[in-house]
Amino acid sequence: MRRNNLSFWVELTPSGHLGVFPDQASHWDWLAEIIQSAPASSKVLSLFGYTGLATLACAAAGAHVTHVDASRKAIKWAHENQTLSQLEDRPIRWLVDDAQSFVAREVRRGRTYDGLILDPPRFGRGPKGELWKVEDSLPALLRQCRKLLSPSPLFVLLNTYTTVLTRGQTASEAGQLQSYLQEILRDYPTTITSGELCLADSANRKISNSVFARAYIQSL
Repeated sequence: MRRNNLSFWVELTPSGHLGVFPDQASHWDWLAEIIQSAPASSKVLSLFGYTGLATLACAAAGAHVTHVDASRKAIKWAHENQTLSQLEDRPIRWLVDDAQSFVAREVRRGRTYDGLILDPPRFGRGPKGELWKVEDSLPALLRQCRKLLSPSPLFVLLNTYTTVLTRGQTASEAGQLQSYLQEILRDYPTTITSGELCLADSANRKISNSVFARAYIQSL
């Protein structure tokens, strides 16, 4: 399939996934716009990056991207999407790793990024069996990610998938993500938005897919 400047494989998997989450396309556009408007080349970290569509959107817009996912199959798929999109010359590091372990090492190394993307599952395990439970693990990971922000960061994007399909619970989960970003970015001038991402058919019937919070950080 193709959307704007990105091409990617779509196929059925045993888990029921297709290799792409179409509701995320609005995030790809938002990321590309910020990166293209930045005064200099940006460094972006994409955690739980799956098959790489957000990573490729950032790279196509001019960013240097580090892409981390615990699934070797997902990383291979992302490589193939990079080739399909004719972005082989763009600076992307593809890493099979546990997000929590990788971030801890990057903090110790003193590395920083201008943009952070986090799209964690509700539950999962890293390549070495590292346990991930979003309600327990996400707040601690975000506190570590705060230490990775460069002196002039651009954005933080946080997306998770909804647990129940009720309007009130969806709003509550989106609000919780927004409060996480407000906490870790309290020292920065930011514009934070949150809400849900849906798929709509021709009759405008909507299926809720995920909730998000994203912060655009103004220059200090």
